Amino acid sequence: MIEFLQQLINGLSLGAIYALIALGYTMVYGVLRFINFAHGDVFMIGAFAGLYLAPIVMKTSNGNPSWTGMFVILVLAMIICAILGIIIEKLAYRPLRDRPRLTVLITAIGVSLFLENFGQYAFGVDPQSFPDLIGDQPINIPASWGALSNLTIMESQVLVFAVTIFLLIGLHFIVKKTKLGMAMRALSVNPVATSLMGVNNDVVISFTFGLGSALAGAAGILISIQQPSIDPLMGLQPGIKAFVAAVLGGIGNLPGAALGGILLGVIETLVVGYSDRLHIPSGYRDAVAFFLLIIILLFKPTGLLGRVEREKV
Repeated sequence: MIEFLQQLINGLSLGAIYALIALGYTMVYGVLRFINFAHGDVFMIGAFAGLYLAPIVMKTSNGNPSWTGMFVILVLAMIICAILGIIIEKLAYRPLRDRPRLTVLITAIGVSLFLENFGQYAFGVDPQSFPDLIGDQPINIPASWGALSNLTIMESQVLVFAVTIFLLIGLHFIVKKTKLGMAMRALSVNPVATSLMGVNNDVVISFTFGLGSALAGAAGILISIQQPSIDPLMGLQPGIKAFVAAVLGGIGNLPGAALGGILLGVIETLVVGYSDRLHIPSGYRDAVAFFLLIIILLFKPTGLLGRVEREKV
């Protein structure tokens, strides 16, 4: 049981990262009905933004790890990625909004390749060490808790899960309780009617891209704190897995994207932790995501929380 709980904790931490990235995919799909495959590379830009912001921000604490400095870096990286997302939408996607979806999809792949190659040119091709922002230490569990005191819970794991929950609550508030959120929901149902009601669709779409990109930037910082080695291609695998998580939960459904990310992270971690018992090599952890994608598309194409939508011909 202790081993299972340990793997579950690790899986929840990883799944929270997938959930943050998956939310960006599902928000854009919900509004524009296309997949922004450059989203994983925005996640990479968030990590490098943190890398270059850290020396500047940490000067205030004499270069020592600081929780306050970490949150400042997190917010600044989210702002940078939000601005990047808005620029990508305005320059690459907005001119193609009335074109076939295949055209926009190919453009998204092109933007992804551009960001990856730009990252290699600007940041170098070699992995770089991410600075220690919080002095990550294991949390002391009282011996009075019995066998549970044998669990290893890192401060970074609690941080990742707590920040993810906070951002999910904030996102729910924005979508459900604000005028921009109402406009986003209306736009996802009928863009023409939304425009006729006086809503500026361009502003709403740019806001959606910015919000989703900010979440990806937060994920880039959080995963770098846990796995302090970053490179310009680091967004490939998490980006694809987050897309699988979005499909798993129901593409276009925000709670579904969060649920899909958590489930994918837990399943992937359990496969690695119990590889000997399951007779599945731990190196196949990446294949688990694609296997789940195939199963979901075969038996429940709309995802766990998705709904069948009928379109008039």
